[in-house]
Parts: sequence; structure tokens; C-alpha cells
Amino acid sequence: MRRGSLIKIFWRSFFIHAALNFRRMQNLGFAYAIIPLLKERKLSGSDEEALLTRHLQMFNTHPYLSTPLIGSIVRMEEERPDEGDASPIVVVKQSLMGPYAAIGDTFFWGALRPCAGIISAGLAWLGLILAPAAFIAVYVPAHVWVRVKGFLEGYRRGKQGIEFIRRIDLPRTAVRVRWLSLVVLAGFAAFLLRDGYPAGTEIPRLVAASAGLVIILACWLMIKKGISQIYILYGAVTLFLIFSMRDFLTCCK
Repeated sequence: MRRGSLIKIFWRSFFIHAALNFRRMQNLGFAYAIIPLLKERKLSGSDEEALLTRHLQMFNTHPYLSTPLIGSIVRMEEERPDEGDASPIVVVKQSLMGPYAAIGDTFFWGALRPCAGIISAGLAWLGLILAPAAFIAVYVPAHVWVRVKGFLEGYRRGKQGIEFIRRIDLPRTAVRVRWLSLVVLAGFAAFLLRDGYPAGTEIPRLVAASAGLVIILACWLMIKKGISQIYILYGAVTLFLIFSMRDFLTCCK
């Protein structure tokens, strides 16, 4: 397939959510993405209709991991003879969309996005005007890389494109990113204590650092007890909001 057509398919994959519907979810976005394939294969009218009908069935996965799957499906469609059996393509598509959705939700929604938000919120609390840019700098490169590399690997390997997703092991990386989020939270907590909490009193740096270490150990013990890291992160955010609200009420008085 020509490079220009691949670029068009990849660009169209960014809009897979644009026509999201409750009946068949992302099917319209998926079909829209692979339309340049029709022009490349120069199929007859009935064959074009069959190909589009095949990909207008129910489809739903994580939008960032849709591109590796689109790349694999495009390669398989390209290699399939005009009168060949299309059932392997449908099987690959239907069997991978669920695992890809779970992997993407775990890493991007459950780990990377909260981590980027914590870093950005902490920098905003410190008064840095570029705090929103920090969110973009942490979050955007990761998902763009997965999209680009995943699409290229999916198209290169066809139905074996799943090997790329296995190799990068996003679930394990998600655990590390969540730990990083907890460490960042502990650092901001130590800085908050150093600045005069509680009750506006000055706290030595050694005590503040020790408090940060205690927070990290407490988080580790809670995780060992089976408490979800998500609950710990949101609980910490709630505590930050309470401290911030207390400052606000103090200033108002």
C-alpha cells in the first residue's frame, strides 16, 4: 500500500470516537478509517460493499489502541484474495478489541492520566503558570507513540501485530506509573509540611522529609492490604483539597 494511503488511514483513526453510538459503538469510525483501503484495492462495487459491511459490525476498544488493530486489519485485508474467506479477519478483530480495551483503560485512564493530573495540579499549587503544559508533556507523547508505533507494527506484522502490545507490557508499566504518582504525592505533601502546616508553624526539613517517607510507606502497606491504588490516589487528592480549602477560609477571615 502507498505511504500516502497509510497516512490517511492513520490520521482517520484519530476520529474513531467521532461517530460513537450506543448500538455498535465505534463501528462507523473504524469503517471511516479504512476507506482509503478501498481505493488501493480497486474492488468492484459488491466487494466494496461486503468489506464495509464486514467492518460496520459492533466494534469497541480503547481509542489509543485502535490504531494497532486497524494496522493489523488493513494488512490482513490487503493480503486476502478478492474471493478469499474473510472470517479470520473478523475473528482477529473481535477477539482483540476486548483485551485492547482493558489494557488501554488500565494504563491510560487508570495510571497515566491520574499521574499527569497530579503533577500538573501540584505545579499549579506551587504557582507555576506552565502547569497545564506539564500535563500535555507527560500525557501526550505516550499515547501518540503507542498510536504511531502500534499502527506501523500492526501493518507490518498483520495478525501478529499483537506481539507489539505484549512486548510493551502496559499493565506492568501502569503499576510503575501509579507508584510514581504516589511518590509525587508524597513529595508534594512533604513540601506542603515544610511550608508551615499545620496551623502555620514552621517544620524542619528533616521532619518534612520523614513525613513524606511515612506517607510512601503507608501507601505501600495499604496496597499490600489489597486497597486499590486508585482509591489511594483519589483519597490523597481529597486531602489536598481539604488543606487548600482551609487555606482559602483562613485568607477569607
